[in-house]
Amino acid sequence: MNAASMDTELRPSAIGGYEDWPSYLRSYPRHLADTCPGQELADALGVPAVPAAPDVLLESQVTHDGVTTSRVSWQLGFGPRTRGWYLRPAGAAGPLPGVLALHCHGGIKSGGADRLVDGSLSLQQKFYGGRAFATWLAAQGFAVLAHDAFSWGGRRFELGAAPWRTAAAVEGRRALWREAGVVPSETEEYDAAAAAHEDTVAKAAGLLGTSFAGMVAHDDLAALNVLALLPGVDAGRLGSIGFSGGGGRSLMLAGLSPLIRSVVVACMMTAYRSLVPAYLDAHSWLLQTPGLPRLGEFPDLAARSTADRLLVQYALEDELFPEDGTRDAHAILAAHHPSGRYTGSFWPGGHTFTTDMQEEAAGFLRDSQARHPTSQKRQDGRT
Repeated sequence: MNAASMDTELRPSAIGGYEDWPSYLRSYPRHLADTCPGQELADALGVPAVPAAPDVLLESQVTHDGVTTSRVSWQLGFGPRTRGWYLRPAGAAGPLPGVLALHCHGGIKSGGADRLVDGSLSLQQKFYGGRAFATWLAAQGFAVLAHDAFSWGGRRFELGAAPWRTAAAVEGRRALWREAGVVPSETEEYDAAAAAHEDTVAKAAGLLGTSFAGMVAHDDLAALNVLALLPGVDAGRLGSIGFSGGGGRSLMLAGLSPLIRSVVVACMMTAYRSLVPAYLDAHSWLLQTPGLPRLGEFPDLAARSTADRLLVQYALEDELFPEDGTRDAHAILAAHHPSGRYTGSFWPGGHTFTTDMQEEAAGFLRDSQARHPTSQKRQDGRT
């Protein structure tokens, strides 16, 4: 055995649980968008093709406080199963407008969409006004699907035997915990490892011809296909909504798929130029994809969507976005979109999706989707 093979055996996998990821990318072509602007976005992100909607397994179902929550899962072509929650008003008759609720980054990868449903109370208090947002949104009359994105929750990487750089970063965090007299939980240790590991995942994605945001978009496109075919969903009235990193995902998804008719982006909009130099380290690889600015400023990406209406909510004291950047983004969007298609609203406070913002967002989705007549789904989920 030579030294190189011995070193390979000693090194932990840098993509634990995703060892089949490289072969998947070699086997599938790029995502094919329906428009040229959408294709340019897909190519810039390196989004892999999304196979037909996967088989969905119903794992459990419960009705509480007027909302029926179904825990579901599906298997994509690589990595662990995707975990999701499908929520509808109990006893709802007829097809409902559908919404894909996209969870935030939050620096917490041990969980994912559970923060929108029945878990991660601390994140709900910190970012969502204390609400289980997807559950609340379903109670407003929508069919809602919330799923774990690539590298979060059920789709997280295995880091028990962390790669060396990640392990070194975690050991540094442990030293700080010991000095402070803190005994971390397994979840806290995992989240510390995952925060450091995101750089490694982004490197792997780039080496494999895609990007971190492109892989998240792949999972979101698959979830959108699932939503369009779920019973009780009107595939002609689909929307996407997200806060923070989820807001960026909402914008990208609308540019990649014509199924999205209404889009909500909360606390995730700025001009790229405002991030340099002081705000570069405020954001994850979800926002900072190499090569993406060649397509224009971040708000310019909205013009690549065929959605009918877009709501962007800005926080005036957002710690992650300087106000001049959000004002510039608002001006770009207002100039590029006809009256009635784009709505921008500015809110007091920091980086949070308040209950008042949620009320506005739900009203926007309700009004937008009421403008479209109910339409029957075709087998492929398109109308």
